[in-house]
Amino acid sequence: MRLSKILIPAVCLALVACGDDDNDKMTVEPPVVTPPTTMTYEFMVTAVNLTQAQPMSPLGSALHTSGQFWQIGEMASEPLEVLAESGDNSGLLALDVVNASTSSDAVLMPGQKVELMLTSEMLEGQKLSLISMMVNTNDGFTGLNAIDVSSMSVGDMQYYKTFAYDAGTEANSEAPGTIPGPADGGEGFNSAREEINKVAMHPGVVGHDDGLSTSVLSSLHKFDNPLLAVTVTRVK
Repeated sequence: MRLSKILIPAVCLALVACGDDDNDKMTVEPPVVTPPTTMTYEFMVTAVNLTQAQPMSPLGSALHTSGQFWQIGEMASEPLEVLAESGDNSGLLALDVVNASTSSDAVLMPGQKVELMLTSEMLEGQKLSLISMMVNTNDGFTGLNAIDVSSMSVGDMQYYKTFAYDAGTEANSEAPGTIPGPADGGEGFNSAREEINKVAMHPGVVGHDDGLSTSVLSSLHKFDNPLLAVTVTRVK
């Protein structure tokens, strides 16, 4: 009995000692922290040139929550003047109100289609604008102006037809050297402005076939509204 009493406590001490040694060697890994996922929203803009002989400058599109690219009856901003006279959309797409933008790379010829993708991390209050110059005009442009896309769900589609506008910054003389498109290959942006100096609906092309003898345009360059068929799709 005495031997048993001595051996049992000894065995217990040995087990406790082994357990303490194992605890000393245990490594506790820190918890893995997963960063929050950023939600993104994507819109696809598809545009088709509906005109017979009126090429469109590279199309620019933007998402913004305030502001408009133009207002009928108001003076055109300088970025709009540059776009309407030369086809350069970079100034409009760089406006402070723009939070996402994209542009096509090439002129959109009659009958052709182009697709643009816009991505934003915000949906609330989002408006979409689209802009392009009718390059066989002095200062004609077309597009969509601050349409609301904030309530669109994934898969939703909106359809639009665009109209012809006149920036009012250059006389519609159609004279040689004043039109940057392939019909003339003339001057683009010029900082001088004509007296009208306000955005309006475009009156259309006259052309030398209809009596404007100094015009570099012909009846082929005439156009009727609408100019572009546009589809806006929320894809994500």
